[in-house]
Order: sequence, then C-alpha cells, then structure tokens
Amino acid sequence: MEMVTQMVTDASDFLWNVVLIILLCGTGIYYTIRLRFIQVRKFGEGCKQVFGHMLSKGNKGNAGEMTPFQSVATAIAAQVGTGNLAGAATALISGGPGAIFWMWVSAFFGMSTIYAEAVLAQEYRTVKDGEVTGGPVYYIKAAFQGTFGKVLAGCFAVFIILALGFTGNMVQSNSIGSAFAEVFDAYNLNIPSIAVGVVLAAICAVIFLGGVDRLAAVVEKIVPLMAGIYIVGSLILIGLHITAVPAAFRMIFVGAFNPEAVVGAGAGIAVREAIRFGVARGLFSNEAGMGSTPHAHARAAAENPHKQGLAAMISVFIDTFIILNLTVFSILTTGVLDCGKQGTALTQAAFTTSFGSFGMIFVAVCLLFFAFSTILGWHFFGLVNVKYLFGDKAGKVYSLLVVVFVMIGSVLKVDLVWSMSDFFNGLMVIPNAIALWALGNGVVEIMKKFS
Repeated sequence: MEMVTQMVTDASDFLWNVVLIILLCGTGIYYTIRLRFIQVRKFGEGCKQVFGHMLSKGNKGNAGEMTPFQSVATAIAAQVGTGNLAGAATALISGGPGAIFWMWVSAFFGMSTIYAEAVLAQEYRTVKDGEVTGGPVYYIKAAFQGTFGKVLAGCFAVFIILALGFTGNMVQSNSIGSAFAEVFDAYNLNIPSIAVGVVLAAICAVIFLGGVDRLAAVVEKIVPLMAGIYIVGSLILIGLHITAVPAAFRMIFVGAFNPEAVVGAGAGIAVREAIRFGVARGLFSNEAGMGSTPHAHARAAAENPHKQGLAAMISVFIDTFIILNLTVFSILTTGVLDCGKQGTALTQAAFTTSFGSFGMIFVAVCLLFFAFSTILGWHFFGLVNVKYLFGDKAGKVYSLLVVVFVMIGSVLKVDLVWSMSDFFNGLMVIPNAIALWALGNGVVEIMKKFS
C-alpha cells in the first residue's frame, strides 16, 4: 500500500508542479492577451453582474436554472474550501512568503481563464430531459467532433467524478472531522468523530436529494454567511497586529525573488520553490482552468455568455485576493509561521495568539462552513457528469454513494485517498485545457459581440 501511495503521490506532484503550472498559466496568459486584459477592463462590470443580482430572484425560465448570483455562489462554494485555510498555510511553509506573490500572479491570469470557461459553458449548454445542463463535456465535444471528442469528454467526466465527487469529498469531510477532533480533545469532550460524520452525511443527503433548486437556495445563503464570518474575524485579528502588515508585504515581495533573504539560507527555499508552490496552491484553490465551476455557470439564467463570464471572474477574485489573503496575513502578522505547525493547525495557531482557545474553535467552525459548501458544489459537479455518462436514473445512486464517502471520510484519513484526489484533480485539467485552447477564437468573438 505504501508503494502505491508513493507512486500516486509522485505522479500527482509531477502533474501539479510541472505539467499543470505550464498548462494553466499558459492558458491564462493566452486568454489575457486575446481578451485584452478583460479582468482589468471589465472588473467593475463583473462586480455589478454578481452583486447586482444578489437579492434578485432572477428570471429563471427553465428547470435547473439559477440566477447569476446563485451560479457564482455555487462556484465560490466549491472554490472556497480547505485550500483557503490549509492551502495558503502549506504554500507559506513550503515556498516561503514569496509563494503568495506567485499565487496572486496565477490568480490574475486565472480570472481570464475562468471567463472563457463560463462563456463556453453558457454557449454550449443544452436542455436535457427538460432541465438546463452544461459543462466541459459539452464544449469538449463541440471542439472535437467524432470519436476523439467523445473519448476526451468521457475521460473528463470520469476524472471529475473520481476527483471531486468521491475522493475529493472524503478529503473535505476528513478536514471537518479532524478540526473538530482537535476542539473536542482540547475541551476533554468525549464525542466520537463518527458523530460529526453522521450529522454531516445526514445534512448532505437532505440537500443532495432535494435537487438543484435546493442546492442553489442553500449556497446563496451559506456562501455570504461563511465569507462574512471569516472576513470579519480575520480583519479583527489583522487589525490587532496592524503594525506588522508592512513587514508582511515586504516578506511577500522580497521572498518572491529572494526567498533566502526572508526565510534564511538554511531553509533551502529557492525562487523556483516559491513559484512552484505559489502557483500550484493558487490554482488548486481557485480552480480556474480545472473545469469544475463551468457546471454552475452553465445553469445561470444570464443575459448572455459574456455577462456570465464577467461574473465568473469575480469568484476567483473573492477566493484568492480576499479570503485566501486574509489567511496569509493572519499568519504573517501574528508571527506564527515558524511555530512548527502546518496546514489548518498553522491557521488555528494564528487565531489562538489573540483569541485564545476561541481562535481554535473559530477556525474549526469556518472550516466546517468552507468544507461543507465545497462538498455541496463538488457533489453537484460530479452529478452533472454522472448523468452525462449513465443517464438521469444514476443520479440518486451517485448521491447516496457520496453520502457514504462523506461519512467514511470524516473518520478515516488514508494518505492514498488524499493523493488520488490530487492526482485526478490534475488529470481533469488536461482535457478541459485542450478544449479551451481549441475554442479560443469563439470566446473572443463572443466577447466582441456583447462588449
């Protein structure tokens, strides 16, 4: 088992540290140039597209459609997960503070990539069994006619079901179980971890079986709530250490080009490592180019594909430039980077410096919201592809299987499962990125038509 785990881990590392950095950053740069820096030119309009529909019930004309805000909320629900608490901490430890600069760079280019994904998801969406559906499998088949397109789309569908629906959701539920286990131990509460899993699985089952409408209704409420709670708590913490903010910025910018000046030569962190971990963790967090969030954007009752593309850009901005940055500055300004802890535990250590044991509980609750919302989003993305491969009847079987995986994942941490999740996440990028390059001219034409 250890040998298999190591093989999968090595393959995953190669994908995320070499292949995907080149492929995803290349795609982002390509679209940024082709779309004339749309993430800058149309940023304000994108914000209006998202927040202007926040209180609107929309004009949903077909079953399964969402308002533009609901679709963006579903996308953010999937993007804002454990990566925003653990991923940022991992990047800081492995790549030094300079990794955050490269995380910003990858997110900037990723905003143009996700615009293209949302535009294509809208353009090639379809009505199946009276319900609006769409995603990469549909625009992959549009890009490549015949057998090649069917095989490429089929590979994407299988990869995303395994990556997000099953192994990914086990990882998310495990993060919830682990965070609460720490709290239970700290307060000597004799509550078994399985109790968390059972409650989580039961809530998921109720939402899953309620269909897309129930999912949309839940995420449009939970996303603003979870983001608001974490933003307020983080801003208070950073505010208490406001004098350390300039030094934190210095660590990031100096570390991006001269890591040893920040972390010391003994740490062995080079510019290459800062770029590698910053870009990889950033792309993993905001999911730009991975092919996951287009499933949500395809369902939006948008005025046109261009408008939905603009709304999609804002989801990357919220994920990386707001929420993930709050974690980064919470860690850097409180000076816990060298405390010896990693992942979520490092973030908890930052909040504990000012809030005591409440800080640990605060992070655990935020992690619950973040990971739970990701489970909802990832289940939905997998569901679209299960129905594409096996038909509508397979949907309920898939949902029940995800519930079981969520419950098991909350108490069972298996390194192989974590490695497989990363590996399949990487594999699903490849067919999606190939289609994005093939359909570039179409995206540009749509932008020109509706701009």
